[in-house]
Amino acid sequence: MKQVNNIYFDNAATTQIDQSVIDLMNSIMSNHYGNPNSTHSFGRSSRTLIEKARKSIAKEFNVLPAEIFFTSCGTESDNLILISAVRDLGVKRILTSKIEHKAVLNVVKFLESTESVNVEYVKVKSNGLIDYDDLDQVLKSNNQKTLVSLMHVNNEIGSVLDLSIVGDICKKYDAFFHSDTVQSIGKYRFDLSKINIDFIVGSAHKFHGPKGIGFVYINKKLKLNPLLIGGNQERGLRAGTESVHNICGMELAFIDSYNSFEKNKNYILDLKTYFIKKITNSIPDLKFNGSCVNNHDSTYSILNICLPVSKDKSILLEFNLDLKGIACSRGSACQSGSSVGSHVLNSILKDSDLQKPSLRFSFSKYNNKTEIDKVVEVLSDFVNSN
Repeated sequence: MKQVNNIYFDNAATTQIDQSVIDLMNSIMSNHYGNPNSTHSFGRSSRTLIEKARKSIAKEFNVLPAEIFFTSCGTESDNLILISAVRDLGVKRILTSKIEHKAVLNVVKFLESTESVNVEYVKVKSNGLIDYDDLDQVLKSNNQKTLVSLMHVNNEIGSVLDLSIVGDICKKYDAFFHSDTVQSIGKYRFDLSKINIDFIVGSAHKFHGPKGIGFVYINKKLKLNPLLIGGNQERGLRAGTESVHNICGMELAFIDSYNSFEKNKNYILDLKTYFIKKITNSIPDLKFNGSCVNNHDSTYSILNICLPVSKDKSILLEFNLDLKGIACSRGSACQSGSSVGSHVLNSILKDSDLQKPSLRFSFSKYNNKTEIDKVVEVLSDFVNSN
């Protein structure tokens, strides 16, 4: 087997920045350092770059540039939407699920305790998919102004929500629809003009761009007020001087991801399929969490496995993987160190499987099959060792 050093299979947590993005950002910082809100030529140069990026992102989604707002990350975007929907749109009830990202779940709990918002949770099937019939029934049962918040791709088990189905259900009951699409952007194409959806969010570091920059799409029919109070940046929705180099880096990563969309999707799906075949042959007693072996119901870049290992032995698993230079995740990176385990797996797994270690492997265009061979070898040796 070819020698492999460090192996990175934690792309759902963050991705390697493309070198072309780094080069562009360095150039922007060196040559376009004017404040984009200044009226002189230095400022106008920066402003032109920002508006170009806004148009590029809007074009891919078939929406107006005025519907795209730049933020610092997906978490800020989710906060902006959820809090402002309650404050500015009269939302009294939020429907979500117990497998959402903490950027949604913790905000919803905050609104429940501080704003007396009625929070209800849609049923999740054992395979990690949302129960659409239950969503329909729950929406039907109440006439309060409602926001539905359901993520498109689950960051831990990779289950995929059908945005069109949920959008149609929301439209039927006159509910707002927000989807955390952080794991989707760069990996799926959306024509938002054909989907009944009011809000989506993106974060550049999930698609080979820089950290600290994201965006939110807000339907032009809706008016939200800012959370950050100050200047009139982002058309009054988000105060603070825009990070020009980060916005341009996100734009390039975004454009590159869609220009090579089919190529990257086919390559990464082939890696995932290869991983499933190899590890199933090497560890036949392992289980796959959620629907991650079904390409229709699961994203092509995430695989979550449950190993047939005792709870006592599993304590050494992460140490063993790290020692071999293998990076993956037990639950999402955002909650590593938590003593309660993955809230996603707690919602779908039986108690017996929760006692066993589960690992998330997430793939990118920078991975290869030699790395998979090494990971499967290490896991097989660990499972079969005394």
